[in-house]
Amino acid sequence: MPKTKRIAPGGMVFHVLNRGVGRMRLFHSDDDYAAFERIIEETLELRPMRLLAYCLMPNHWHMVLYPQRNGDLSSFMQRLSVTHATRWQRFTHRDGTGHVYQGRFKSFPVETDEYFYQVVRYVERNPLRANLVDDLDQWRWSSFWRYRNGTARTKAILSPWPLDRPKEWKTYVERPHTEAEQLAIERCIRRGNPFGSADWSKCMIEKLGLESTLRPRGRPRKYEKNKKNKESSVP
Repeated sequence: MPKTKRIAPGGMVFHVLNRGVGRMRLFHSDDDYAAFERIIEETLELRPMRLLAYCLMPNHWHMVLYPQRNGDLSSFMQRLSVTHATRWQRFTHRDGTGHVYQGRFKSFPVETDEYFYQVVRYVERNPLRANLVDDLDQWRWSSFWRYRNGTARTKAILSPWPLDRPKEWKTYVERPHTEAEQLAIERCIRRGNPFGSADWSKCMIEKLGLESTLRPRGRPRKYEKNKKNKESSVP
């Protein structure tokens, strides 16, 4: 099946993520996480990108990116992914043994409104949701920790948000999503749907050619397929 053309205009916020192939663990030690963060910094130098938030997890990672120009998102992600995969294979002595990532990165546009806060909260809350820590200040490998505990130099890779950062951000992030919020974000992750109000999402689907994300996945049910064939054969 041909790949769907990825359209990522500048001036729009995107939630981006990828996983290890077969949910393979990508990071085994602090050194692994730190190495990936260095790759982020290197890539930002070579392929400028506004990094609003991120979180590294054992077998996957999330980022919230805000490209300035058309094509910047794909350029940044390609450089980042290829560099990490190449170094990961070299370090683990698995050169030529197969893929590191499950495929192309996933991404979906996010409306810069309350929906933006929900997505960043989802990203930065990952360690709590996965029961890796009891307090987000204990998880070193995220924008949450970097913004609150990093030095001026390390915080410099984080770009200003398109909205004001709430004063009680820690309290907001630590509060669990409602079931509806959780399901809505997870649906966007699975399908690549825009995340925002109904009118905005409809507009983005038309603008970015994302109509395929609304269609049911998989092959048509056998019953429905046979029914259509019978109907078409009726004189």
